[in-house]
Amino acid sequence: MLLHLVTPASLTTPVLASSRFSLRLGKVPVNSSTFPYNSRGPSFVLRPMSWLGKLGFGNRATGTMDSSSVSSIAQGPDDDIPASGQEFAQFGAGCFWSVELAYQRVPVVSKTEVGYSQGLLHNPTYDDVCTGTTNHSEVVRVQYDPKECSYETLLDVFWSRHDPTTLNRQGNDVGTQYRSGIYYYTPEQEKAARESVEKQQKVLNRRIVTEILPAKKFYRAEEYHQQYLEKGGRFGFKQSTEKGCNDPIRCYG
Repeated sequence: MLLHLVTPASLTTPVLASSRFSLRLGKVPVNSSTFPYNSRGPSFVLRPMSWLGKLGFGNRATGTMDSSSVSSIAQGPDDDIPASGQEFAQFGAGCFWSVELAYQRVPVVSKTEVGYSQGLLHNPTYDDVCTGTTNHSEVVRVQYDPKECSYETLLDVFWSRHDPTTLNRQGNDVGTQYRSGIYYYTPEQEKAARESVEKQQKVLNRRIVTEILPAKKFYRAEEYHQQYLEKGGRFGFKQSTEKGCNDPIRCYG
């Protein structure tokens, strides 16, 4: 049976539903030489999730959130504390698996975690996020030493890993959780982020849709998501986290 996601006309993607997989027939990905994350074409995308949830028919009976589900905690700031001498940075750039691996390879990044942020629901699960009703973004939270690594260096990695001009999608991944976002912790980070957007916009011929917002409560994703590609991904092909490694990153490998 052919179903259609209820999205703006420009983002509508036919989905063939089954209990095991989804075939996405989305737009042709952007030039892979510019955005290596989007190097794969339309394909079978197998993800460890509830596909009913992905289509909005998941654990929540109505597939929508009512006002009683909105949490002030989720909308509050990220109050976690980094290690001594370290700072946090938080980015959303599509599927968090490949973005995390890119930051794991940065020499002065001491820790990475993937999770959910910017949403309305307290303690969301992956299935919750995949309903598209909680407004969470898949994010990577990076811990780094600002004396050894500039925030601009982390921004360079962010821009290199995704297409910031596609609204709520990266390649075959479609949904608000895949939106482009820079979530800042300090006024200095905000300033650098906005200047970076202006710089990037001058070299792109399409409008950047990256959101720049204060970092909100960070909900660490389920353990199997953490360092997913380092562990071997879906097919057991472990990818190197060696600092400075330039091996191609296969998001679904």
